[in-house]
Amino acid sequence: MKVALLSESPADEAALRVLVAAVLGERPAYVGPGYRARGWPNVGQVLPSVIRHLHFNTDTDLLVVVVDSDDSVVHTETHDAPGYFHPHCRMCQLRAVYRQTTRRLPPVNGRERVLRAVGVAVPAMEAWYLCGRDETVSEAAWIAGQGSGHLPYTRLQLKRRVYGTDRPSLMLQTACAVREAERHRRDTRRLENDFPGFAALAADLRRRPEPAKQG
Repeated sequence: MKVALLSESPADEAALRVLVAAVLGERPAYVGPGYRARGWPNVGQVLPSVIRHLHFNTDTDLLVVVVDSDDSVVHTETHDAPGYFHPHCRMCQLRAVYRQTTRRLPPVNGRERVLRAVGVAVPAMEAWYLCGRDETVSEAAWIAGQGSGHLPYTRLQLKRRVYGTDRPSLMLQTACAVREAERHRRDTRRLENDFPGFAALAADLRRRPEPAKQG
């Protein structure tokens, strides 16, 4: 399987390479260097051009897109109802961009389209990195805090817990991200349970590419 990554930083990309392989149960072939955006909303802005490039110019099977939720509305099961779209949910937005971009693309390179796998880290990737070693950090805790108006932690506090500083170098970010991702390599069930935004990504990853058409 050939996989492309679109993330917000090189450190996120390094962790995603480990997590994607863990879910797939195999090490995929990654398509060149990952595609990165300058945070949100730039991800949504560059996503259509990335999809079209991969579709027409490569034989990529799957595009993995992961962003932080920051302070946006968190995706829930109600958002998965047929025809439902929440304009302030990043999962809903990214899925909609994918649908709109691929709707009229013709089959190329023996496949109908590049499949998509979308994940949203609530409120940031650092929360995923703390999963399993900090019991106070979970998607449910963040949603409860949003509802009450008293957040259980800030994104800055998550950074300090993961990196030991709120201004980590890229080298430190990457080393810590990979180290924490490696903890989940053999079993991603805890991460999927505590973070539905990761579970959605895992579900997408487990959908295999359509077989190539003959003739």
